[in-house]
Amino acid sequence: MKSENAYYEVFPKIVPTDRKSRITIRPLYGHSRFDDRGKYEVIFISMDQSIEPGSVEEYPKQILKPVDNTLVVTYAFEKEQEYVLYIRQIGDNGRKEVGAFSVYSLQDDLFNRMPYKGDFHLHSYYSDGKESPAYVAAACRRIGFDFMAITDHHKYVPSLEAQDAYAELEVDLKIFPGEEVHPPQNHVHIVNFGGSFSINQLFEDEQRYRKEVKQIADSIKDIPPYINKYEYCSCVWCFDKIRAGGGLGIFCHPFWVTNRYYHVAPEFTLYMFEKQPFDAFELLGGHEVDSNTLQVAFYHEERAKGRKIPIVGVSDAHGCEHGEFFGWFYTIVFSPNLRLEGIIGSIKDLYSVAVEALPGESIRVYGPYRLVKYALFLIREVFPKHDELCYQEGQLMLRAVSGDEEAKEILKCMKGQTVSLMNRYWGFTGRC
Repeated sequence: MKSENAYYEVFPKIVPTDRKSRITIRPLYGHSRFDDRGKYEVIFISMDQSIEPGSVEEYPKQILKPVDNTLVVTYAFEKEQEYVLYIRQIGDNGRKEVGAFSVYSLQDDLFNRMPYKGDFHLHSYYSDGKESPAYVAAACRRIGFDFMAITDHHKYVPSLEAQDAYAELEVDLKIFPGEEVHPPQNHVHIVNFGGSFSINQLFEDEQRYRKEVKQIADSIKDIPPYINKYEYCSCVWCFDKIRAGGGLGIFCHPFWVTNRYYHVAPEFTLYMFEKQPFDAFELLGGHEVDSNTLQVAFYHEERAKGRKIPIVGVSDAHGCEHGEFFGWFYTIVFSPNLRLEGIIGSIKDLYSVAVEALPGESIRVYGPYRLVKYALFLIREVFPKHDELCYQEGQLMLRAVSGDEEAKEILKCMKGQTVSLMNRYWGFTGRC
């Protein structure tokens, strides 16, 4: 965390374009105090505007005096971009740098959406994971996630167990139902995120399943001969059923290498992108660097063709403490709310990015340029404080499900902390 964010409060950090905003900068500690008798120069540097080195004086500026150890800046930010408020104290011997404080100006469509971090694809010990659903949920909160779903192989019930574990507790983490769907004799893996019923259970009535897939196959006349008609129509059937249950159907990791070949044939993946029966594409998933690299390259080529492709990033983690991938890949969804319909609708409307956060490496974000640029700002300027609160709540969730009654009481007191923080970053009051 950079020193400006550690030593000062800056609210709001997210502001609307073309309207005056009032930004408060308040030191938190004695070593960062403003001198109430002094004057300070605030220079407004727009990140998108090119400027010659050393010519910072050309930017708009204000001279302000602090009141009660606080500077209040009023300014109309004219364009969607990051702005740096470069502050210098004015003294008899010239100007002394105080710090560079960043804010982001957004157009209304994005300003009225909050960024929510989450994972759509996780496993528990009911399939090939290591921990219980309740443990996985708490671990997700501990690393800063706002939502998650257990998506065990062939199993829907573990996701409900995760929900039930916290049904009587005061937690801000949204836990959604889910499962990893494996259609019979079909290589494609599919995630049912948020659906109100199990798709895997429907395969138990195989006669009905086969009949309905055949009806789909009979209705589609233009499937190329090199595409396995049953596999494609089976996928269509699954995605249709997921949508019928109010869920999001995710096409998973086609470039995962198994038995020395790609899990899904590239020509089949290409056809899936041409017809797009799925709701979202798993751009990043916790398998191999090469697989993710190919999926990203494939996505960009398809986007260049003009296709609109909703994306997610997932860990596909099989363990939270000692397994790989947990927290390495995730999604930021820009949604008006944290309800299921808000999350799903926002992804379908292309308001999401996939994030790669490999241990010891710089964070990388993939998706539409506008959202990637904004997400990088959030990761640097907003999420560190958010994640600190999430870590505390996640630890208490683990204590609570292990039977610690004191932790349950503390969770009640913590309820709404992250919502309150984010509202302050946006300058909102009373928003849930």
